[in-house]
Amino acid sequence: MLAQLTTTALHRRGLHYAWVVAGVTFLALLTTSAALGLPGVMLQPLRREFGWTTEQLSSVFAVRFALFGLLGPFAALFIARFGLRRIMVVAASLIAVAMALATGVTQLWQLFVLWGLVLGCGTGLTALVLGAMVASRWFSHHRGLVVGLFAASTATGQLLFLPLAAWLIQHHGWRFAVLPVVAACVGVGLLATLFMRDHPQDLGLRAYGEPADAPSVAPPAPVPLRFWGPLSVLAEVARQRIFWVLAGSFFICGLSTNGLVQTHFISLCSDHGLGPVPAASVLAMMGAFDLVGTTLSGWLSDRWDNRKLLCWYYALRGLSLIWLPFSTFTLYGLSLFAMFYGLDWIATVPPTVRLAGQAYGRERAGLVFGWVFAAHQLGAAVAAWGAGLTRTLLLTYDPALFAAGAACLGAAALVMSIRRPGAGAAVPVRAPA
Repeated sequence: MLAQLTTTALHRRGLHYAWVVAGVTFLALLTTSAALGLPGVMLQPLRREFGWTTEQLSSVFAVRFALFGLLGPFAALFIARFGLRRIMVVAASLIAVAMALATGVTQLWQLFVLWGLVLGCGTGLTALVLGAMVASRWFSHHRGLVVGLFAASTATGQLLFLPLAAWLIQHHGWRFAVLPVVAACVGVGLLATLFMRDHPQDLGLRAYGEPADAPSVAPPAPVPLRFWGPLSVLAEVARQRIFWVLAGSFFICGLSTNGLVQTHFISLCSDHGLGPVPAASVLAMMGAFDLVGTTLSGWLSDRWDNRKLLCWYYALRGLSLIWLPFSTFTLYGLSLFAMFYGLDWIATVPPTVRLAGQAYGRERAGLVFGWVFAAHQLGAAVAAWGAGLTRTLLLTYDPALFAAGAACLGAAALVMSIRRPGAGAAVPVRAPA
C-alpha cells in the first residue's frame, strides 16, 4: 500500500519509482560493504582480548570472503525464485544476527560460525547479482549510471562506517562498534519490506526510460531452483582461455584489495605505531578516492581499450603496494598511498565487465562475470589468510605486500594477452537449463 501511494505521489512530481528501488538497493549494498569491512577493524581488539593469533582470525575472515564470492552465481537463482524483497530482508537479517551474536562469543569456533559462515552467506545474497538484477529490471535508460552507483556503494560503506567503528572501539570497546551495522541492517530490512518491489509491473509501471508504446511484459513466474545451471556454465567456460585470463586477473584483484588491505590495513598501521582511528580515516580516504576512480573508470571503459586500462590499473596498484612499506606511515606517505591505491580500488570492475561482455555477449556476460567475481573473492580469501599467516610467523606484513604487488604487475601483463575487441566473435555460451 505504501509503495503504491509513493508511486502516485512521485508521478505527480514527474519522478519514477525506480529511483526509490535504486535507493533502497544502494543502502543494502552499502550495509553489506560495511559488514564485510568491519571485522578488519576488530582484528587487534579480538587478538588482545582472547589471545587468538592473526592467522586464526584471518582464517575466519577468509571463509567470509570465499562465501561472499561463491554465492554470487547462485544468488540470481534465489532472487528469481523468491524475489528481490524477500532476499534483501533475509540477507539483512542474517548480517544483523551474525554481527549482534558475535558480541557474546568466547570460542574461536563461534566466531567462525557467525563471521565466517553466517556473515558470508548473508553478504553473498546481496553481492554483485542483486544490483545487476535491479538495474536490468527497473531501468531502461541510465542503467550504466545505476550500476556504477551500486559499485560505488563499496567505497561509501567504508567511508561512513569504518572511522565510526574505530572511534567506538577506542572509547567503548569492540562490541559497541557492531551496533551501527546492526541498526543499518534493521533499517534496510524495514525499507525493503515497505518499498522494495520485484518488477515495475507490480506497481503498474514500465521500467524507467522504457517507451510508452513498448509491448507490455508480465512479470515472470517464480522459477524452480536448479543449481546445476550456473555449474554447467562454469564447466563450459572453463575450457576457454579468455575465462581464465579474466578470472586469474580478478583473483589477483581480490588478493590485492579486500583480502589484504581491507582486512589487515589497520593492523598493519598499528604495527607502525598508528592508532585505529587515524588508520580507519586513511581507509575512508581510499573510499573517497575510489568513488572518483570507479566513476571515471566507467566513463573511460566506454572510450578506451579496456585491456590497456586494466594494465595501468594493476601496474599502478602493484607499485603502490610495493612502495607502502617504505612510506614511513606518516600522514604524507599514507595520504599519497591512499590517493594512488584508492583511485583504482574497484576501478577494475567496469573494464572487466566490458571484456566479459565482448567475449561472451551481453546476455551471458552477467553469469560468466559471476564466476569471475567468485575468483576475485577467492583471491581475497587467500590474501586474508596468507597475510595473517605472514604476520604470525614473521611478525611483519611486508612479504604479503611485496607478493601482492608483484602479482599485480603480473596481472598487468596478463590482461594484455587478451585479443583486441572485435578481433573475433563472442564466445558462445549456452543458457543454463
